[in-house]
Amino acid sequence: MNDLVHEEALTWIGKSDPPTEVEVTRRDIVKYAAATEQELDKFTKGDEAPPMFVAGLSREIIPIDDLGDDGLPPASLIPELPLKRVMAGGVSFRFHRSVKPGDILIFTRTLSNIVEKRGKTGPLIFITYSITCKTKNGEPVLDQEQTRILR
Repeated sequence: MNDLVHEEALTWIGKSDPPTEVEVTRRDIVKYAAATEQELDKFTKGDEAPPMFVAGLSREIIPIDDLGDDGLPPASLIPELPLKRVMAGGVSFRFHRSVKPGDILIFTRTLSNIVEKRGKTGPLIFITYSITCKTKNGEPVLDQEQTRILR
């Protein structure tokens, strides 16, 4: 059933974006805690980041005019595929340690799988990314798996 995912696209499996380095500040933690209505002192004082703080931390901030019609930034790490509509397919997190102010985090995103499936309304392509977050010293912080569905 690999009518849509050709060998060329499969060669992308294992490719990674350049690593992204982010320095965590107490101010960023406090702002995130306020925005997400955290109540624990360790979060509101910025001593430790709430777990989901890291979820979008490595995303680049881009001007709204540079977003696509679907509201997403330009795609990276995706081969040319015939299906173009992108939907969220799920995400899972495995946390290894909490994030503290002063941490310098390194994020790496790797395309880990491309699979074609058939849904009720037609063909779908599932693209899975593995995202790792480690401290600058190499200590694991987070492993994340993210799936996007093209239809």
